[in-house]
Amino acid sequence: MGTTKIIALVVLIVVALVGYASVFTVDERERALKFQLGEITRVYDEPGLYLKMPLVNNVRKFDSRILTLDARPQQYLTKEKKFVNVDFFVKLRINDVRTFYQTMSGGDERVAQERVYTIINEGLRGEFSNRLIQEVISGERREIMSSITGRGNDLVSRFGIEIVDVRIKRIDFSQQISESVYRRMEAERARVAKDLRSRGAEAAERIRADADRQRTVIIAEAYRDAQKLRGEGDAKAADIYASAYKKNPEFFSFYRSLEAYRKSFANPGDILVIQPDSEFFDYFKKTTPKSK
Repeated sequence: MGTTKIIALVVLIVVALVGYASVFTVDERERALKFQLGEITRVYDEPGLYLKMPLVNNVRKFDSRILTLDARPQQYLTKEKKFVNVDFFVKLRINDVRTFYQTMSGGDERVAQERVYTIINEGLRGEFSNRLIQEVISGERREIMSSITGRGNDLVSRFGIEIVDVRIKRIDFSQQISESVYRRMEAERARVAKDLRSRGAEAAERIRADADRQRTVIIAEAYRDAQKLRGEGDAKAADIYASAYKKNPEFFSFYRSLEAYRKSFANPGDILVIQPDSEFFDYFKKTTPKSK
């Protein structure tokens, strides 16, 4: 009875081991290949629980998530024959595990990363060789990354790999190139400042000319109005003088003579050389006013 229990227990353990060795799981982060005597018999792209024959089939799993290749910085020559140091990374994933296994030395990820790095590196070298430094650092970086991603996918698709994205993290320059870029930027800022100053000077001259024109117009209009008022005043004064003269011509002549005396001898040193019997001194000779 004891021997039977031992045999039954051994059989149970063997069955459990065989059952455990006959199943395997593929989760949502993986893809798998099933081999039979070294040959691929099935590809598993969906997660689930699957069966295999122990000692006959073996399973190889691959990561289906997006992988990151953080490349070592490389030095590239630009169109003007100047070197720049470029640091970049690549996002990739395995989209065909059968092709990946067959082309990448049995699915070696390190071999795949080296192959992808070589392709992206050569692509960047070609992109930078066709562009100036100013183009690289200003507005064409996005265009470079988009172009490299597209061309890289064309080249790595035969390996069962998809390049999701290529990103340039940093572009460093040598001291000489940095000084050259700084001088170019300084010259550009100086040109913009000079242009703004010239526009400001032009606007100032335009405002000043308009102000001078308005000033001239205002002065001319004021002078015109003053002359008009002065003319009207002189006309009224002449009219008053004429009316006064008509009422008493003798008094008017006397008043005009006094005005002439006052203006002629306004200063103490004034001298007037005329004949003593001149009409100018007519009222000095008279002691009594003339009768009407």
